[in-house]
Amino acid sequence: QVQLVESGGGLVQAGDSLRLSCAASGSSFRDYTVAWFRQAPEKEREFVAAIRATGHTYYAESVKGRFTMSRDNGKNTVYLQMDTLKPEDTAVYYCATGRPILSAIRNTNMYYHWGQGTQVTVSS
Repeated sequence: QVQLVESGGGLVQAGDSLRLSCAASGSSFRDYTVAWFRQAPEKEREFVAAIRATGHTYYAESVKGRFTMSRDNGKNTVYLQMDTLKPEDTAVYYCATGRPILSAIRNTNMYYHWGQGTQVTVSS
């Protein structure tokens, strides 16, 4: 059973940067795809980024060029470096693991382990 814990959220101003971390325990996730999703108040959870076991990364169009996802399998941790943050990035950010096929990598239903989330608030 994989347990995921996110950290690194906070309150920042537009244009600032944050780095989120997602640490796994209970089992290695080196063979899994790990993804970041986010959910703003009264909105559905949406895909942000994912990294496959191969190291290939995928991003939502809204964050491409500003967010960078990476993984350190030795530390069983993935990171989401968020630069040039915008107020619309405000949300609770969740990490999740699964083994989705590529065409479904953005689908929340493809992930079966989730963290508790970390709040990111970007003020204008």
